[in-house]
Amino acid sequence: MAFGILEDHKMEQVPGTAIMHDQNDIPAEYKDVPIEMLKKGKGRFTHVVLVPQPSDDPNDPLNWPQWKKEMILLIVGLSAAVVGAFGPMLSPGFVEISAELGITVNTLSQATAWLILTIGICLFFANPLAKMYGKRPVYIAAVIVMFVGSVWGGAAQNYNSFLASRIFSGFGMAPYEVLVQCTLADLYFVHERATRIAIWNLFLLTGIAGGSLISGYIIQNLGYQWTFWICAILFGLAMIGIILFVPETSYLRDAPGHIPSRVQEKLEVEHQEKDVEHVSSTNETTAQYRKQSYLQSLRVYTGRYTRAPFWRIFVRPLIVFFYPAVLWAFLIYGTTLTWIVVFSVVNASIFTVPPYNFSVSETGLISLSPFLLTIIGELVSGPLNDWICLKLTERNKGIYEPEFRLVLIIPVTLLGVCGFFGFGAAVGAQTHWAGPVLTFGIANMALAFASGCVFGYVIDAHANLAEEAFVAINARNFLTFGLTYFVVDWLLEVGSAEVFYILGSLFLFVCALTIPLWVFGKRARGVIARNKFLNSFMADLE
Repeated sequence: MAFGILEDHKMEQVPGTAIMHDQNDIPAEYKDVPIEMLKKGKGRFTHVVLVPQPSDDPNDPLNWPQWKKEMILLIVGLSAAVVGAFGPMLSPGFVEISAELGITVNTLSQATAWLILTIGICLFFANPLAKMYGKRPVYIAAVIVMFVGSVWGGAAQNYNSFLASRIFSGFGMAPYEVLVQCTLADLYFVHERATRIAIWNLFLLTGIAGGSLISGYIIQNLGYQWTFWICAILFGLAMIGIILFVPETSYLRDAPGHIPSRVQEKLEVEHQEKDVEHVSSTNETTAQYRKQSYLQSLRVYTGRYTRAPFWRIFVRPLIVFFYPAVLWAFLIYGTTLTWIVVFSVVNASIFTVPPYNFSVSETGLISLSPFLLTIIGELVSGPLNDWICLKLTERNKGIYEPEFRLVLIIPVTLLGVCGFFGFGAAVGAQTHWAGPVLTFGIANMALAFASGCVFGYVIDAHANLAEEAFVAINARNFLTFGLTYFVVDWLLEVGSAEVFYILGSLFLFVCALTIPLWVFGKRARGVIARNKFLNSFMADLE
């Protein structure tokens, strides 16, 4: 029992647990293959065995040149940042916009709620479509929808048209909540992913925080319609970038236990077990690899990538949702992010009235605090998380447990308590504006730490179900919808202090659930791994 983590005595090695020997962590699936025959990294990673092992095909995304991978990350990352900004960008001007549309502030906040609900529903369809037909057609459809939705929002003349444009845009926003993480897994080896996931998360969270920072000035000086027109311009550029420079990243690679053809050949030569017929077949297969031309890479449809039926892929996230690790991740990430969304919904109602009397642009400047603290949080949380895991692994005699990721919940809890309770106390006592603005930023910093903790743990605990887990976790959109639908009326009825005290208390309760997960998490992984039905249902049909 390591640090209170209960062992599973029915499995020799529970999935997710890794034994880190001094052999450069050779992947378990290649343990019987001489290390010199496996492909390794380049530059300062020449000692690292590549996981997963790339094929010999130049069209394998793992074999693409590094500049091409980073360009794709930049394009989809910037697109995700604009998508992140699109949701809360109107929040600084809620009072003015509601007056212009002839509705109440709560009705306007409900438009955001319907947008979020649409995202939550569409996630369950975007994931199966991407798994079956590839990510490129889904990316293209999503960015086109965002472009059209932005033009529609800018041209809307009444609330009904405005609401319809927001709901329509939700169809385009949904894929970005799951596809980017999966695209990074297609492009990068395991030893490269952590940095790229942090970069994507930085794009997304700074987009969410930075959008309101800029939109306040746009709404005040040009009108709220121009927030949509500017988004239309940005999505138009993203559409060009995705169509021309983001090829399909899904690739049918051999199963993890399969030895690559070049390795198989060398092993057979070494053991003198090959025959002429087999060698001829292997050479013919290798010769069939031809690098696609640029125009060929622009094809929207490149085939089907799984034989599993649509209904099975659709249902998987619903089952994975109840895995202890995923349910915990949903609660931590869902409550933290939902409470952050609440800030954006109610800020205008709080800061544009006495005692603060902020203008629309000044209300937008409030987002400078979360913008900066989110960046700091991302820069600190990733290295801190890896350092904690490394030290605990060393003290655990070289055995790594995914539960080591959960230690990061300590700073998450401290930052969240300061953020949520502090904001409620500051606004309730009508302190200087620096108080609520700073605590708003601290709450966002908690989200930055929570993201690394949550996704790091889930990926390590259930690596083969990462896509389904991401969909299940992002079902938090239903929670966000429920709260944003009535939060403004609730705020006006009971006051800011009570609202954020309740949210802070719920946040504390959810964080406390990390303790039983720490103790029983490994056993839960073992129970799931031994369940024959789950193993069969979650596997793609061959």
